[in-house]
Amino acid sequence: MVFAQTSSPNAIATRLTLDEYRAMEETNPERHEYHNGEIITMSGGSEAHSAIASNFLIYLGFLLRDTDFRLYNSDLRVWIPEYQCGTYTDLMVVNGFPEFNGERNDEILNPLLIVEVLSPSTEAYDRGEKFRKYRSIASFDEYLLVSQTEPYIEQYHKQDRNSNDRWLWQVHSHLEQAIVLHSLNVEIPLTEIYRRINF
Repeated sequence: MVFAQTSSPNAIATRLTLDEYRAMEETNPERHEYHNGEIITMSGGSEAHSAIASNFLIYLGFLLRDTDFRLYNSDLRVWIPEYQCGTYTDLMVVNGFPEFNGERNDEILNPLLIVEVLSPSTEAYDRGEKFRKYRSIASFDEYLLVSQTEPYIEQYHKQDRNSNDRWLWQVHSHLEQAIVLHSLNVEIPLTEIYRRINF
């Protein structure tokens, strides 16, 4: 195996073909991201990370239950064709039916909203390179970066649906606040996202 330096400080990388990677992901209990031949082992999450992602999934799932939006947890990958990259999100929403990568049923091409709960080992990657790659997806419209150590959420929303160059940035840092998700036309209170989380 050939090991390579990655942008995620605690990740271990090696190189496999895309077919080898996909075969490995079907049976391996660990999660790995694929970056144009480089395989990156993702570190496990904390209790707070899991609880926040679950809170988001439960509350948003309730809000979207009678809509055309479909909500997915971290079991499915987002495939980013421009970068030959397969990556896992903590949560994503698709408008209507998911578009899959060829014959795959585990790689989605058309996320609308992506949520990442930040971890020390992946925060820089989620803010930088990963966000840059996500922005190459035409359907991608909104991005949330959620802290697990304090009530703090950064929201990015595309300002021009025909361009990936203009995004509005907004910070939500008080539990009394609610986030308006522009791509879904719903509102979610921070108290629901951080329900039963002790800081």
